[in-house]
Amino acid sequence: MENQFQLQMAFLVIYFKKKKYNIDLQILAMKQNYPQFKYKKVGDLITFIGDLQAKPELPIYTVSIQYRGASQPIVKVLNPQLVERPPHVYSENKLCLYHPKNFVWKKEKLIAKEIVEWTAAWIYFYEVWLENGKWFGPEASHNIEKQDYE
Repeated sequence: MENQFQLQMAFLVIYFKKKKYNIDLQILAMKQNYPQFKYKKVGDLITFIGDLQAKPELPIYTVSIQYRGASQPIVKVLNPQLVERPPHVYSENKLCLYHPKNFVWKKEKLIAKEIVEWTAAWIYFYEVWLENGKWFGPEASHNIEKQDYE
């Protein structure tokens, strides 16, 4: 078992050094870091679905993360249903995890390293917002016209 893990880690290092996108690398990283997430792969599209709980006293959220190559991952909360017009959500309930001018998604990045952690943080700040009506999470000025980024 330890040998298999070492081989997998060597595989990760090779791909990081080459900065090469690989759909199987995303799947491997998610399996290792978030085994509760299941995935479906159709062509070059991966959809991960799994549960996240920001803190033990908060509800468990089921989220989906859709990813295709160099495109920005699309994250949605499947359960529980979000309230109407929550903050930091684009149309179709796509979560706004970062401002696209402050962070640029690149195909070499890992969903398991960036997106899942930011989704858990979003859930935490959403729950706090539900309690007191103020968003305490990081925010960027939205001086540009709001649009959906994909």
